[in-house]
Amino acid sequence: MFKIMLIEDDITLFGEIRERLSQWSYEVYGITNFGKVLQEFTEVKPDLVVIDIQLPQFDGFHWCRILRAHSNVPIIFLSSRDHPSDMVMSMQLGADDFIQKPFHFEVLIAKIQATLRRVYNYSTERTELKTWRGAAIEFVKNTVTNNQGAALLTKNEMLILKILVERKDRIVDREEMIKSLWDNEHFVSDNTLTVNVNRLRKKLEPLGLEAFIETKVGQGYMATEEAAE
Repeated sequence: MFKIMLIEDDITLFGEIRERLSQWSYEVYGITNFGKVLQEFTEVKPDLVVIDIQLPQFDGFHWCRILRAHSNVPIIFLSSRDHPSDMVMSMQLGADDFIQKPFHFEVLIAKIQATLRRVYNYSTERTELKTWRGAAIEFVKNTVTNNQGAALLTKNEMLILKILVERKDRIVDREEMIKSLWDNEHFVSDNTLTVNVNRLRKKLEPLGLEAFIETKVGQGYMATEEAAE
């Protein structure tokens, strides 16, 4: 049974969402103190977070940054604001999806199911190690390790690396990558992919691997390989 943390200050909406999700056998947890979201998140250890943008004390973007600094848990944003920039910001912060209020509960459930399937089925199916330029890529733990250290990646960062490494030395089209990463690709700006690739490069920098994720202007990205010494 998956545990879902719902960070929503509208008590009525929270109750409705919790009831619907419970019908699908999800365990739903709320927040008792909106100033201690990280503490409650750490105690619950949810499998997925659904978070509103407009919250008391700090907004959802703030808490997404905090959660991303501590966890790779999938995050779905909710927003009552009709601003495309909100979706762009959420994706740039590492969120997995975005739903605008008001929404049909069937849409929310479908997106939660799709995200859980993409994240956790991916992890269980990819238990083997892959190697790239002398580094070990462990899909279950979302880690890249070599003799210079280890990097912990988010789900999207690992998916980007997976796509590139499985087709190393070949250019992967930007549009193809966006479609593989986000369900709402029509609303995701091209810059969002750039931000995520740059974040991946920064994570790989301590391992000396950042330069081997190459940008092919006007085309896409390529992970380069070299013969083992």
